[in-house]
Formats: sequence, structure tokens, C-alpha cells
Amino acid sequence: MTLSALNADVIVDQLNAGELKATDCVQYFLDRIQTHDAEINAFVSISQTALEQAEAIDQRRKAGQTVGCLAGLPIAIKDGICVSGQPTTAGSKMLEKFTPPYDATIVERLKSADAIIIGKTNMDEFAMGSSTENSFFGPTHNPWATDRVPGGSSGGSAACVASRLAPVAIGSDTGGSIRQPASFCGITGLKPTYGSVSRYGLIAFASSLDQIGPMTRTAKESALLMSVIAGFDPRDSTSSKAQITDCLSGLETPLNGIRIGVCRNQFNDGLDQEVETKINDATSVFKLLGAEIKEIELPHSQYAVAAYYVIAPCEASSNLARYDGVRYTFRAPGNDLEEMYRNTRGQGFGNEVKQRIMLGTYALSSGYYEAYYLKASKVRRMIKQDYDDAFQKVDLILGPTTPTPAFKLGEHAEDPLAMYLADVYTVSANLAGIPAISVPVGQSKNGLPIGLQLQGRAFEENTLLRAAHQFQNVTLWHDTSPSQPWRTQT
Repeated sequence: MTLSALNADVIVDQLNAGELKATDCVQYFLDRIQTHDAEINAFVSISQTALEQAEAIDQRRKAGQTVGCLAGLPIAIKDGICVSGQPTTAGSKMLEKFTPPYDATIVERLKSADAIIIGKTNMDEFAMGSSTENSFFGPTHNPWATDRVPGGSSGGSAACVASRLAPVAIGSDTGGSIRQPASFCGITGLKPTYGSVSRYGLIAFASSLDQIGPMTRTAKESALLMSVIAGFDPRDSTSSKAQITDCLSGLETPLNGIRIGVCRNQFNDGLDQEVETKINDATSVFKLLGAEIKEIELPHSQYAVAAYYVIAPCEASSNLARYDGVRYTFRAPGNDLEEMYRNTRGQGFGNEVKQRIMLGTYALSSGYYEAYYLKASKVRRMIKQDYDDAFQKVDLILGPTTPTPAFKLGEHAEDPLAMYLADVYTVSANLAGIPAISVPVGQSKNGLPIGLQLQGRAFEENTLLRAAHQFQNVTLWHDTSPSQPWRTQT
């Protein structure tokens, strides 16, 4: 069996047993990237030291020295997360030549576990997008159909895992940017509880919403990564001291008696019929696994997209003010300071980023703050209360991850509202700060992946991952792979 067919936990077991060398493992995936990534464009840079690190790990193992729990496992990192000595661009011309002098906390923790950062993955510029079409480095293609989007903004990470260019990857999720591309690419993607995984070293989009998380083939692999990257970090002022329960130990616990809520107002006219059918089929599987299915209400969820697209641009407007061409990053010439600012931001940012900065600046301006940001913040609190009420009755909430399978590249280029509505089922979890996971549950008649979303109580990732793992124990959708060579879709 080839390495690309093996899950990360199996690869780690083989490395630990001496059945596989770290150098062979890393070389295998570097070769796959070299052969296939030109068609996918999942990576924006490849590590120049990955093989050296692998050789060092092999030597330590040979000498009988202790190695970390992920020793020799290749992992891809979204390019909005800082890796010392490697370019970190956030998909933007503004940061084209930025190489951070430090590691993000999650990168530190992965390196401490002796994982090997194999490269940085493509993304929508500053994580602003739902298709990975807004990257300075060009769009990423969905490996299931190369004329389709992989989702966004973590589309490079999703496409990388789906096409087996790396066993696992790390993404970030502000309004669905892990879960939506996971759904479009047929993989598993977990957005952890806000504050459970350090954001130190993540290039900020919207600070009250951003969260880093794993993108993998299976829930078990996500649990393995969470055991390494989660935990309090004093360098992140939003990091929580609340501890996530061990995600690995309870995976095999049956679902007997677990209560899963279904919100029927999500099954509306905007939901593709094939997606609805697959979600209903998956619900029946959870019943067979012993779960109790209950109908619930989330009465304010219909306002989530509107609230999100006020709050997120407002925070982006503030966060991106630092990119002025003075302190670091891209600088365009000008005859005076004002012209230099204008030229730098005009040339350094793409159109989607400019649009969101202008939206946020307008909403925060004098006379409009109360009408927009303050009102959106009140709606956010009502959405959070809906979840609090629902979780008094159920343990998990089940529904679609996306309203449709992956759409075609360029399909929504002239319709930003249609693009924003791709996040209609995912933004609520970010507004409420709760964990959510997308798992593959089937394919459309055109062979495109369809994902199901589970949402849980804050810091109860173990319950989410247990339910996802139990589902994957009796289904095979997580084991399906796109064809090679990659195909186009009609």
C-alpha cells in the first residue's frame, strides 16, 4: 500500500515501529508535490529543510533517543500562519517578501512533537474569501474537478490533503474557512472552540472570530493533531485556560444515548436537493449508531451572515491598518507620505480585501457605528444565546456544511452575495465561539463531495470527534479519493 493511502496515525505507527524512515516518508510527499501540484496549486512554498529534519529524526531514532509523538510526519501549514525562516504571505502581494523570524505557537508545538513542516499552502488573501480564488498566487483547483473551487479560505490545505500531497494540514477558520473547503474537497475539518488553540503567529483577519484547526482525512487524525496544538498560551490574550478533554481516549465510546439536534429551518429553498438527501441519509446512520435525534430551533440563525459580514470587515479594517508600507511589507513609491500610503495599499491589496476594508471602515465611521457594528454585536449575542438554549436539550447539532457542492471557478466572481452565502451554515459557530466539524457524507451525481457539519458545546471537541469517528467507522466516504490525473467537470 502506498503512503498516500495511509492515514497519519498509521504513518506515525510505522515510523515508530521502524517500518518506515522519516526521510523516505518526506521524500515521497515532496515527489508527489513536484509531480501533481502544478495542476492543483495547493502550495505557495516548499520547505528547503524538510529532508534535513527528517534525517535528524532518523538518526535520533537509530541512536535510541526519545522523539516526539509525531516524529517524521509531514504536515502542511496554511500560509497565514508564521513559520520561522519560511515565507508567510497570507496570499497577498502586501506580504510577498515577508519571512517571519519566529514560529507561531502551534508551529512550535508541532515542531516539539517532531512533525516536519513540508510547505505552506495557498489561501484567499488575508483569509478573505470562500473559494481560494482571491490569492496573489492564483487560484487553487479542487482535485475532484479542476474547474471547481476547493472552497476557502483554507482551500490550499483542503486540496493538499484531498490530493494526498501531504497526510494532514493546518488551516484557519474565521467564518467557515476550515469546514467549507473540507466539505468541498471531501475531507474532515475541525474548527476548535475559540481560545482553545493559540492564535499567536496567525496573521489576523477578524480577531474575535479567527481560529486555527486541523484538516485531515479522518476525525481520528484531527484528534491526534488537537492533542498537540491545543492548550493555553500566555502570548495570546484570547487564549483560554479551560482545557479540552482528551480527544483521543474517548473516540471508541459508542453513541448510545447521545442527543443530536436537527434545525429544520436550515433545510430551506437555498439548500441543494442532493445535499439535503445526503444529510438525511447520514442522520439515519447516527440513529443506527444509537443517537437520539431531536428537532431544535435556532431562531436567529437567519441573521448570522448579515451580522458576520458587518463584524468581520470591521475587525479586518482595524487589523489591516498596519499595512502602510512604512514599517514592513510591500511599499509603492509616492511623491509624499499620503501618496505613498495610497499607492501601497492600492497596489498591495487585492479587490476583495479592499472591498472588506471599505465596508468595515464605513460601518465603524462616525454616525454609523451604532447602526451597524453595535447592532451586529447584539445579534451575535442572540445567536450565542440560541446555542446555549439548544445545548440544554441536545449534545450536538447536525446539519449541512454548505448549501451546495463545490461551484465552478469564476462562477460567483461578479456576485459577492452569492459567494458570501456559501458560508450560511458555518458563520454561526464562529459568532458563538463554539467548536464545529465537517465530515464527508457522500457525493453528488457529478461525483463532487458533500459534507455534514456537527456543532458542539464550547471545549467539548471530544464529543464532536467521537461522533465523527463513530460515523466514519461505519462509512467509507472519508476513504474516497479524487481520480488521477485530475479531471474537469461538466
